[in-house]
Amino acid sequence: MSYAIVRNEKLTRAEINGKGTHNDRKAKNHTNKDIDPTRTHLNYYIKKNELTYTKEFDKYLKENNLQCHLRSNSIIMCQMVFTSDQAFFDKIGEKETKRYFDECYKFICNYKNLGEKNIISAVVHLDEGAPHLHLMFVPVVHTKDKDGKEIEKICARDFWKGRDSYRKLQDAYFNHVKSKGFDLERGMFVEDTGRKHYSVEEYKKITNYENTKKILKEMKLELPEVPDINDISKFSIKRDEKILEKIIKPQNDLIKELYKDNLALNKELSKQSKVVDEAVKYQKERDKIIADNKELHNTVKEIKYEYQNKNDTLDLKYDNRKKELEKEYQEKSYNLEYEYKYKVRKLEKENSKLHKIIDKFYETIDKFIHWICIKFDIAEEDNLIRDFQRETNTFLDPEKQIKHEEMEKEWDLER
Repeated sequence: MSYAIVRNEKLTRAEINGKGTHNDRKAKNHTNKDIDPTRTHLNYYIKKNELTYTKEFDKYLKENNLQCHLRSNSIIMCQMVFTSDQAFFDKIGEKETKRYFDECYKFICNYKNLGEKNIISAVVHLDEGAPHLHLMFVPVVHTKDKDGKEIEKICARDFWKGRDSYRKLQDAYFNHVKSKGFDLERGMFVEDTGRKHYSVEEYKKITNYENTKKILKEMKLELPEVPDINDISKFSIKRDEKILEKIIKPQNDLIKELYKDNLALNKELSKQSKVVDEAVKYQKERDKIIADNKELHNTVKEIKYEYQNKNDTLDLKYDNRKKELEKEYQEKSYNLEYEYKYKVRKLEKENSKLHKIIDKFYETIDKFIHWICIKFDIAEEDNLIRDFQRETNTFLDPEKQIKHEEMEKEWDLER
């Protein structure tokens, strides 16, 4: 099982530039033999410092109003190293490795309300053993002065206050990376290991291993130099022939036999090494497939989540549209009903007016007939009306006249 490893180191002004030379790879010739210059271009910054660490710190003091009483031996910066073993990074792959260090960076930004502005530099090294993150920060604490006013001050002693401060750091760091989906164990307690701290070199030993193939490559398979029996026989007298036959020659033959056995053993070890190389290659491919599968699974979950959200959005849009249509229908229905009632009222008004006209027309006709009778001295008004209707084939009553005309039309059709 791989462990979540975090280490803190307190640094004075005299010490920080040396860290900067190493972290920024400014040395022309690296004394650290674990650094592979052909891979240095793979290193990258999460937050890059433009100046040396001391100049960055001086610039930081000018830009921030901080309380501090600094001496030559004061702790002005801390360096955290975040890492795990090589097997862990091989297993999760390049993309998840980057996410892992991004989460480490976010963790320290929020740890004890430190804040990103107090981080001077954060660089990931991929050219030196197992991948690891060097993070330089100013140990700023948020506190109050004597008057109760909230202030910020540089104080490593208060930032790491308490004998269990590193234990709390380990707990918080482990809980953070675990919550982000990284399958790691918490680092061992100091009480269990009996160690106060580990140096960077010791971490390299923890996170690296010796390659047996390299040992095989360095082995020299040469036949040991042995005396030539013929040369010895030149100086031997006949009485020493038994020594040659019984001692020297058997010993020479034994050496040659051992040499052959050594060759055979080396050949067998080479086969085993090849099998191990193939197994390692298979394991890396398997881990990559698992990592890709996990990434694919997460992608499917995201697509499913987006699809569900889209469905929810479509449902919401449908509901909203349905409500809009219902509202629109109600408004149109109301308008139609209003318009219908308006027309009905208008027709009723017109009908009432027509009734008045008709009534007035009847009244006028009656007056007209009465006037005619008086004017022309006609004795009976009813006789006049009867004669008018018979001779003109017209009824003074409009309803009777309409019925009469309709009947005539029907008669015409029957003919």
